Amino acid sequence: MLDKSQKTCIIRDIYCGARLKTDKKEMIVLSKLHTRRLAVGALFCALVLAATLISVPTPVVGNANLGDGVLLLGAWTLGGPFGAAAVALGAMLADLIGGYAAYAPGTLLIKLSMALVAILLDRLLRSFKLPRGFCHLVAGLTAELVMILGYFLYEAFVLSFGPTVAAANIPFNAVQGVLALLVSVTVYPLVERLGLCKRL
Repeated sequence: MLDKSQKTCIIRDIYCGARLKTDKKEMIVLSKLHTRRLAVGALFCALVLAATLISVPTPVVGNANLGDGVLLLGAWTLGGPFGAAAVALGAMLADLIGGYAAYAPGTLLIKLSMALVAILLDRLLRSFKLPRGFCHLVAGLTAELVMILGYFLYEAFVLSFGPTVAAANIPFNAVQGVLALLVSVTVYPLVERLGLCKRL
């Protein structure tokens, strides 16, 4: 016949053993999620890079491309600082590879700001139970305004093109922003159906 202390020890050992198994399972699940998140982050970094490299030079300075559309998709899919950094890195690499190295530092900062605005504003709007499409539209539009203002300031004062030349590039950046917005808002439901947004 077991006394009370022996019963307590047995119960404690059973509990600790069960807890250890649970902890191991949780660690395996977290490891898989971490690996999946890294893989999707690398995918979107590469997609932003590719979409940005397929560009059309603007008559003034720089180029127009669909990289922002993929950037917004990646930002909303991955979320958080990691998602913003992944897509911004892809855009910066495109500048370095595509012969626009002078733009690379500005692109990194501008695209990072864009992605963070898109993520945080989307999250804020969704907290009010607003439709997902509407949230993306407003968040994406605001992010593109950040892009237009960011490149104007960078071209005018950092690259020293002057406000006049930088302002002449605004319409081309605006067209790029509108196209990116249409692409991202239209394609995001497909990304959801593919399951890339689940458990990231």
